[in-house]
Amino acid sequence: MSFATVANLATIILCAAVLVQSVRMMRSLHAVRSSGIAEMVAALDTATGEARAVLSELKAALGACADTTRPLVESRAIAEELAVMIGIANASADRISEVANAAHRRGTPAPKRSAAAPAARRVEDAA
Repeated sequence: MSFATVANLATIILCAAVLVQSVRMMRSLHAVRSSGIAEMVAALDTATGEARAVLSELKAALGACADTTRPLVESRAIAEELAVMIGIANASADRISEVANAAHRRGTPAPKRSAAAPAARRVEDAA
């Protein structure tokens, strides 16, 4: 046998294998078509619509959460300011108490308590 004949036989065998694979692939494609691709696409479309609805509900819930966080942030800022004010009031009450104690030790009469002194003491006790 010559080289040309061997090459022709190899080409025939390869072409036959390609034909066999083509027939198998066509059968698989027909099976996929008949298995309900249309139903699968419809179900996927329905699922996509439901996902969009859920996402819109989540966005609305997130907006509501954002509306409630603003007052919380503002209240934290106010609480920090109040803590600073209480600290200042306690320091003032301590200074007044020290002055009164020093005056008492020297023998000078302590200044009369005003209405602010009991309030300062209550702030100190509350802290």
